[in-house]
Amino acid sequence: MIQEDFLKKLISHSKEYGFIFPSSEIYDGLSAVYDYGQYGVELKNNIRQYWWNAMVRLNENIVGIDSAIFMHPTIWKASGHVGAFNDPLIDNKDSKKRYRADNLIEEYRDKLQDKIDKEVDKAHKRFGESFDKEMYLSTNPKVLEYQSKIDVVNTRLVNALKNDDLNELRQIIIDCEIVCPVSGTRNWTEVRQFNLMFETKMGSVDQEASTIYLRPETAQGIFVNFLNVYKSGRMKIPFGIAQTGKAFRNEIVARQFIFRMREFEQMEMQFFVRPGEELSWFEYWKEKRIRWHKALGFGDDKYRFHVHDKLAHYANAAVDIEFDFPMGFKEVEGIHSRTDFDLSQHQQFSGKKMQYFDADLNQNYIPYVIETSIGLDRTVLLVLSASYAEEKVTNKDGSVEERVVMRFPPALAPVKLAILPLVKKDGLPEKARVIMDSLKLDFICQYDEKDSIGRRYRRQDAIGTPYCVTIDHDSLETDTVTIRERDSMLQERVPVNAVRDIIAENVNMRSLLEKV
Repeated sequence: MIQEDFLKKLISHSKEYGFIFPSSEIYDGLSAVYDYGQYGVELKNNIRQYWWNAMVRLNENIVGIDSAIFMHPTIWKASGHVGAFNDPLIDNKDSKKRYRADNLIEEYRDKLQDKIDKEVDKAHKRFGESFDKEMYLSTNPKVLEYQSKIDVVNTRLVNALKNDDLNELRQIIIDCEIVCPVSGTRNWTEVRQFNLMFETKMGSVDQEASTIYLRPETAQGIFVNFLNVYKSGRMKIPFGIAQTGKAFRNEIVARQFIFRMREFEQMEMQFFVRPGEELSWFEYWKEKRIRWHKALGFGDDKYRFHVHDKLAHYANAAVDIEFDFPMGFKEVEGIHSRTDFDLSQHQQFSGKKMQYFDADLNQNYIPYVIETSIGLDRTVLLVLSASYAEEKVTNKDGSVEERVVMRFPPALAPVKLAILPLVKKDGLPEKARVIMDSLKLDFICQYDEKDSIGRRYRRQDAIGTPYCVTIDHDSLETDTVTIRERDSMLQERVPVNAVRDIIAENVNMRSLLEKV
């Protein structure tokens, strides 16, 4: 399936089955803002809980907080967001569309890489098992030409971003003959910077109100609470502080469904370490976090590391975990070695000492920080896209139909169990309700008695319910039910009193956490 078509199908399915809706839709919507529906919010909560358990429950030296969205405006001066939280934007004069200049260049570079990959695939098919990929990449003239262009563009882009050279960004776009995806022309404006923070006022009278910002990240709430947590929790380095919460960025080029939004949720952990030990901890968390992702079972080949060519001024190491989304490999999580920049800045701007006393070394110092920062909404998109499947199903009568199934990891599935009486009479609904009432204390369950049993199975497949329990006439006589498994569609007859243990064993989050 073409990636663009797949994303359209996923968006349509998400709306039709109650995962994600366009926000304010009855008023024609609000660009790049989305609402989570009844199943989407359960999926999102389960992903958040999986992250929280992996961070806080499994690590004795990591604790959680929930800091406020409204924060003192000087915090954002200290962090650098007021002066430097900008995107380089460029407009096409013909289409009137606005783009991030660096994204246009990165997409051009990715297209060159796609051409290399296609050349490699063609050669592999031609030469079969004897194909030497490394030799081909280092000797084929066409591949070398593409790679040379990539290297030149990469070098120019990194230097331009490092030096905030907006003229050079535009010149790269001109030199590479990059066209507007809408108009197909190269009629570009100058590149200019745009600050991404939302401003608002705090105070009863507008003239006397203070300008504050909706937080563009959750990390600063952790840094300004470093002393509070360290002292009240009697924390000993190395230790971490985790939190999840909303962040807001006035993205001009917001697109690709919930991948890039103006209101989104982050899951971040800041890990405080001794200066000089940060790079070994950086490697530790890099591997720890990729295990968390791969534990979901979507395939190791769906993930890759991307080492940053350009480091932020405060970092001495940075890597992204990228996932193969419907629109290609994109960042889902960043791991950064932030040195002591954040705590030092807050010490300077607040006048409060942001130091830790290390009893083992008998000295005070400002800790260095390793950050893990993952987008919760992006992870929802990751799980949705990796779980969505269309397949042919052969019915008992020999007919073939297509089913859409969401193959969620059972622990993340919004609904864990569907209770389905075979018919709406003969005491079956009453029996089903008794079973439902006994299980809903343990799992998110759904009761459904409308339509044929086949149609009800298809509905549950479409929302990703891992198990269905069917109550039939034999259930009244033998106190047994049929359990149907989502992925295999296999059915098994079991005693009613065994259902809870069977479901609990298979939807427990423990199975994921054991792999982290």
